[in-house]
Amino acid sequence: MPKQIPKAGPGRPKNLSKGAAILDAAQVLFLRHGYEGSSMDAIAQEAGVSKLTVYNHFTDKETLFCAAIEAKCETQLTQLFMSPTDAAPNNLRECLLEVGHSFQALVDSPESLAMHRLIISHAQSNPALSHLFYEATALRIINKMEQLLRNIDKAKQLEIKDCKQAAEHFFILLKGTRNLQLLVGYQAESAVTHVHQQVEDVIDLFIKAYRPEPPQSD
Repeated sequence: MPKQIPKAGPGRPKNLSKGAAILDAAQVLFLRHGYEGSSMDAIAQEAGVSKLTVYNHFTDKETLFCAAIEAKCETQLTQLFMSPTDAAPNNLRECLLEVGHSFQALVDSPESLAMHRLIISHAQSNPALSHLFYEATALRIINKMEQLLRNIDKAKQLEIKDCKQAAEHFFILLKGTRNLQLLVGYQAESAVTHVHQQVEDVIDLFIKAYRPEPPQSD
């Protein structure tokens, strides 16, 4: 069981706009320079506040680091599911294409790749952060997709026995080996050449795999 992520300490009411500015600055610097390369002084300067203000909002560097990663994950999740997942879509293929292209753009973005590399570099020294990162990204994305697929199944647009497993299959197919190529810098340019067509192919394959069987004729 990983240790608990530290929370910001109690104190007088915080200035929300300054807190947001600090989080934005922390996200920029942590992703650009890593944990060790980003000082509280530099974050304060980037945010346009004093170092005392940074400590007033976030008790220490680790707390700020975790808060910045969590905030970035929340922003990315909002960008991914622009359409509601609590009802079956009017156009199944268009809905899945929207999620697929949004997911591809998200996980292949320079910011997302930088964040993945950053988390991996701290996986051994800070397992609690890895735990937070997984729950804030992959787990929430899968749960959201599972909810959408349950409604698609109920509407008989597809026939899905295990919606959680299907959600995992959906995103694994989309990532393929391309995302790993980008993470490690292996032929990065060629990895994204045909990505649009790849998303369409994955969606068509997914729909074909879960298409309801036609009724048996007597």
